[in-house]
Amino acid sequence: MDTYPGSVFLADCPARLAVEIIADKWAVAVLYALSQEPRRHGELVDRIGGVSRKVLTQTLRRLQGYGLVERHAVSGGKVEYVLTDLGRTLLRPIAVLTEWSHVHGGTVTEFQESQQDNR
Repeated sequence: MDTYPGSVFLADCPARLAVEIIADKWAVAVLYALSQEPRRHGELVDRIGGVSRKVLTQTLRRLQGYGLVERHAVSGGKVEYVLTDLGRTLLRPIAVLTEWSHVHGGTVTEFQESQQDNR
């Protein structure tokens, strides 16, 4: 079952970086929110819901640092964010995880509830 031989989750392994990126719930939400079209900061706050402006700014900067999102100046001195080609490559893995959550999320929730009942 090991597709990638060796210790793929060692500190210097790219697989660990990928997990680090998608483990951030706000990063995944931002990538998904940008999947259809470029958006301004305020639009992202409204679309994502629950994220503070500060955390969104930090997340966007981190995604820019990974080369997944670009910041573009638009008319009126405004800025919008867009996925890079590299950022778009994460949309399929995110879709797979989303599908997994639809199929198995109820089972995970039921298990968690049963564990709370046993305490």
